Amino acid sequence: MSEPSPAEDTREEYADALPEYAERVLDVAERIPPGRVMTYGDVAEWLQEGGPRQVGRVMSLYGGAVPWWRVVRADGALLPGHELSALDHYRAEGTPLKEAARSAEGHLPRLDMRRARWDGGAGADGHT
Repeated sequence: MSEPSPAEDTREEYADALPEYAERVLDVAERIPPGRVMTYGDVAEWLQEGGPRQVGRVMSLYGGAVPWWRVVRADGALLPGHELSALDHYRAEGTPLKEAARSAEGHLPRLDMRRARWDGGAGADGHT
């Protein structure tokens, strides 16, 4: 049996305090394969409960214990305040990116949602 990862250790510490819906959201985030993403709305739809705002709230409160960079905005924009950290993860995992035009925020790529979006299918423990 393998040792739990630091994220699993952190998540176990929260387990007793987490609402059931938050546990379910975090479980979906952990299932997203490296190099792929789901939107906040995709996660809510997959769970058949809540909506993008509820998923976003869970991720903002508890998402540090899971691969948070894989749950994203539908427009592919990087999470404000966490752009560089997320970008490091995307590049390490080979997540498809689109180069962005220079803007007031600088020159940050966006996720290529057409190629990076995961539908929760294969390998999602029976959900299609």
